[in-house]
Amino acid sequence: MIAMAHPYRLIDMHCHLDRMANALEVTQDAAARDIAIFDTTVTPADALKAAKLLGDAPNVRIGVGLHPWWLADGTCGDADIALAAELAARSAFVGEVGIDFGRRGANTEERQVAAFEQIIAAIAANPLPRRVISLHAVQSATAVLDVLKANGILDAGANTICIFHWFSGTSDELARARQHGCRFSINEHMLTTRRGREYARQLPLDRLLLETDAPPGLDAPYSTEALERSLITAAEGIAHIKGIPVQRVIEATSEHAFELLMHEGHVESRHASIMTTNAPSSL
Repeated sequence: MIAMAHPYRLIDMHCHLDRMANALEVTQDAAARDIAIFDTTVTPADALKAAKLLGDAPNVRIGVGLHPWWLADGTCGDADIALAAELAARSAFVGEVGIDFGRRGANTEERQVAAFEQIIAAIAANPLPRRVISLHAVQSATAVLDVLKANGILDAGANTICIFHWFSGTSDELARARQHGCRFSINEHMLTTRRGREYARQLPLDRLLLETDAPPGLDAPYSTEALERSLITAAEGIAHIKGIPVQRVIEATSEHAFELLMHEGHVESRHASIMTTNAPSSL
């Protein structure tokens, strides 16, 4: 076994850590188990709260998020869109953001696209040495890619890594995302579908990352044991599909994730842009 050049055995690249009732406990327990977490928030107000609660944790990176479901059901409005764009413009980590043309996003497609465009335009206007975005794209991968492409995010030299979380698009959309250098975070549930398993088979290991999308119910307690088990189950599924040792999957995905999240250019200001922003009093 080749020793890893970083301290994390597993890295969860899409987790709603801040919406666990015991988020601080899970964070500390994960650190003790050598697990790092990309906390993908669902609203910009959540990102601000998460930065205060978890911002000092060395094993956590907090993304600025605006989940399309929160737009679709009216939980988030224009002020939230503006705040998400403002925070994302200065943050090295963004997510969960995107578009949902499925049942949960019905009749709000135009609003979702406009909000996503506003966030991505703000990112494009404020380039950083490195930025990571975790994307939601249900029946909307083409629309998401179109917005990213129109704003130059997918251009060579843009220094932005786009990660499709739980990708479920068409094979043509997968090919287009691969062509543009996108990565894909895979959880154990994605591998229960024929399409998910086939995509895991097709994608090279250096494009794959592990995720949990935990917790299954927001604002309830969760356990680090469950999180770890979910990551290992996903790694085992990928290993089986590809016919390679599970340890190779774990090491490759964690090395890749560490380079994305813990890149030395991120260390000094990983949460500064979130922490120094004054949220509107209505939030």
